[in-house]
Amino acid sequence: MTTLDAVRLARAYLLRVAEPPAAGLAAFIDAHGPVGAAKLVRAGDVPDRVRHETSARREVDLAEADMAAGAAVGARLVIPEDEQWPGWPLLALHNACGRGLTWAAPPIGLWVRGPALLDDALQRSVSVIGARAATPYGEHVASEFGYGLAEAGVTVVSGAAHGIDGAAHRGALAAQGRTLAVLGCGVDVNYPASHSRLLDRIAKEGAVISEYPPGTAPAKHRFLVRNRIIASLGEGTVVVEAGVRSGARNTATTAATLGKIVLAVPGPIGSAMSLGCHELLRIGAATVACSVPEILEAVGPIGADLAPPRDSPKRPTDGLGDQALRVHEALNSRKGTSPEHVAAESGVPLDRVRALLPELDLTGLAVRGEEGWHRARQ
Repeated sequence: MTTLDAVRLARAYLLRVAEPPAAGLAAFIDAHGPVGAAKLVRAGDVPDRVRHETSARREVDLAEADMAAGAAVGARLVIPEDEQWPGWPLLALHNACGRGLTWAAPPIGLWVRGPALLDDALQRSVSVIGARAATPYGEHVASEFGYGLAEAGVTVVSGAAHGIDGAAHRGALAAQGRTLAVLGCGVDVNYPASHSRLLDRIAKEGAVISEYPPGTAPAKHRFLVRNRIIASLGEGTVVVEAGVRSGARNTATTAATLGKIVLAVPGPIGSAMSLGCHELLRIGAATVACSVPEILEAVGPIGADLAPPRDSPKRPTDGLGDQALRVHEALNSRKGTSPEHVAAESGVPLDRVRALLPELDLTGLAVRGEEGWHRARQ
């Protein structure tokens, strides 16, 4: 009988043996089980597709060393066989991969540093992403969104990068909420280095996550690959700022392909950091997000978390009918005028004008003086 520890070691080996996303290996594991797949990969007895993904590293078995390295920094390997595996959020990746989108291959396992239980933390979650070279406006919005979402009990998912990501994480932490950082390197590698303290705090109160084994160095392609996980873990993805060609735009496109809700924050039309958001809105790939209630309404169940209607300025003439409004507009605020002149000016019949003027007087919108009727000053 295969034990859970044996399954975990097998997945630890397979995580290192192939560079994600490894669609062929994922399907091979589904067919043979993790322990059987690991044995066949070690022996090289695999289909050509799997051999292409694993041949460079199949003889590198550091499973036990990786488990020890993870434990040394308080990390654990969470696998699909665990109760806390976030199967529902990651189902979008399974489905997309099943449609032939190999870049969407689900992770074989996830290294997790921090106390958050993934299945619980991702019951309500939103991914907040954006430009590294963010503007003060963008960082302010991201921080406010992170704070407001966390305050509403929503887990904030992001990538711990400079700019928007960091601001969203800090906002969630300031609200004493939960936030998850998905890395493109090992969970024991603090990258960027200037976010070491931030990552340590996230790991203390939420979780730092990666499909890459401990010690894996950061690389550009790995950050692009991890974007599919950020996109899948949130019920929706909010793009605060993004260039036309950027990692944030890539994540938004990935989220849309996975069937996730995508929202974008509008910015100044001359800002290069808002061009990606505006393009998403222009082509209909995203809806506008201007507040936390609007985000909650978009990602929540139908009929739940509805955003309150925006208050509009009240006018004294609100509620007036068409003819009453025309009579009011025909009045002069400085000098009086006769009902006959008001009728001619407004086009309202004279008998109707004579009935409406006293009504406007009672509501404080018109005054009758010695020279005739005039508009009341507000």
